[in-house]
Amino acid sequence: MEFDVDVAIVGAGPCGATLANLLGVAGVRTVVLDKNVGIVEHPRAVAIDDESLRSFQAAGVLVDVLPDLIQNVPIRYYSSSGKQLAHVSPVGQPYGWPRRNLFFQPLMEAALRKGLDRFDHVRLRVASEVTDVTQDANGVELAAKSPDGEARIRAGYVVGADGGRSFVRDALGIALRGETAPSKWLVVDVSDDTWDAPFSAVYCDPDRPAMTIPLPYGHRRFEFKLLPDETEDEVVTDESVQRLVGRFYRGIPTPTISRRRVYWHHSRTAETFGVGRVFVAGDAAHLQPPFFGQGMNSGIRDATNLAWKLAAVTQGRADARLLATYDTERRGNAETMVSFATRVGSYYQPRNRATEMVRDVLFRNVQRIPGAREYILQMKYKPAPRYRDGVVVGGATNDKGSPVGRMFGQPPVQTADGVRLELDDAVGGNFAILGLTADPADHLRDVTRDRWTALGAKLFHVTPTLTARRHGFETTTATTELRDIAGYFRDLLLARKDDEVLILRPDRYVAAVCRSNDLERVVTQLCDLIETPPRIGTPEHG
Repeated sequence: MEFDVDVAIVGAGPCGATLANLLGVAGVRTVVLDKNVGIVEHPRAVAIDDESLRSFQAAGVLVDVLPDLIQNVPIRYYSSSGKQLAHVSPVGQPYGWPRRNLFFQPLMEAALRKGLDRFDHVRLRVASEVTDVTQDANGVELAAKSPDGEARIRAGYVVGADGGRSFVRDALGIALRGETAPSKWLVVDVSDDTWDAPFSAVYCDPDRPAMTIPLPYGHRRFEFKLLPDETEDEVVTDESVQRLVGRFYRGIPTPTISRRRVYWHHSRTAETFGVGRVFVAGDAAHLQPPFFGQGMNSGIRDATNLAWKLAAVTQGRADARLLATYDTERRGNAETMVSFATRVGSYYQPRNRATEMVRDVLFRNVQRIPGAREYILQMKYKPAPRYRDGVVVGGATNDKGSPVGRMFGQPPVQTADGVRLELDDAVGGNFAILGLTADPADHLRDVTRDRWTALGAKLFHVTPTLTARRHGFETTTATTELRDIAGYFRDLLLARKDDEVLILRPDRYVAAVCRSNDLERVVTQLCDLIETPPRIGTPEHG
């Protein structure tokens, strides 16, 4: 069988399936190939953050994912003596969703695959193992074997989201840079959980650090570091697993052990995220230890970054060199997140009791400082991407408070006819200019506005609510009006009075900010970046 598609995705895990849903919403002809017959029935990733939920919102699958989440779950840290060091419970929702949520991966993957059924132009082919990848100047050809025989797929672009042992990455000759930790960890999943502990917990013990995570519908995960003299065969025995898990269930029934497996922890990043017309994403592009729960989430960030660029290029709205910015923007943040997760793991296991005592004293004292306490308890220490190069104008600024290159928040807004919406739902899935002090259309020449709308972009005038308007205020007629019902945009202007216009990318990162009278120049620069981007790097080297 032969298929001609715009994009072929290898791997239907969370990263690949999210990418396919985003491309489906954008109208891109897509095929997804996965070598497994069905969904893996045990969880691997267990935590999902607010950025990923925002991507699911954009992909139109959030309504099917949310019911199976445990939302806003706190996490507790304990010393080896059992004393609580911190209770981290983030309550802020800057992107519109809780920061820390727990899920059962088979259910989430099922929801993502169900989402693909909405599209006639997106196909999922399971039991299809890719065996060859070849590309030329005009496209990529994949060969895949299945019970029905060999399929050959011709695609404009290919994305390898096929996991840590990626065939696509190996076929491209892309090396993984980094290291594998010398220690191993035992992961134990249980069902029919009986322990009333509705929080994640990390036991920071110099000898055997451990963690436990409650999952939906009575599932729970435990992780234990292997001691130097333990072997894999020893720790996976029923006796060993029951001993390790049983100490959490004293006096109550022990749950059913559903899975046990020993893992190495990898801290590795691909040397490039793309070669020519083929890209890697998710675990195929970066591997990190699970201590901060960002492995899958980093992959979903890859998918979100790459989706709008593939859509723009395959639909003729952008030059193909735009795709080079995927590597420019994502690889640095992936490396930062891998490094951060590795450091977090070192805090879980101090070198000795003396080191533990010093760490515990410092940790407690830091929490006595109001600003530092907020920084820890609200998870503000999580590395946030900031794109200084790529599809941004003014990203290289030394202004630490600049929103350029950062993900924008998602406040509620109200349409002119009184409908309350989250910002992303109000502005749609393309570029958006938000004029906070004036109608942006009044500050663009017709030819520039035509270039902008040719990219699928829209113009918005963000206005105060009727009750907050002063005498003489005139509402816009040339663009769509959005009312600032929560005062979010008002506060932005109070803090940064020169940021009169915000330009948002489809992935909700800020492409540029400027004063209204500078909008013509900034939009022209941005259109030039997208239509004919500067040579940030050739497609062959990202």
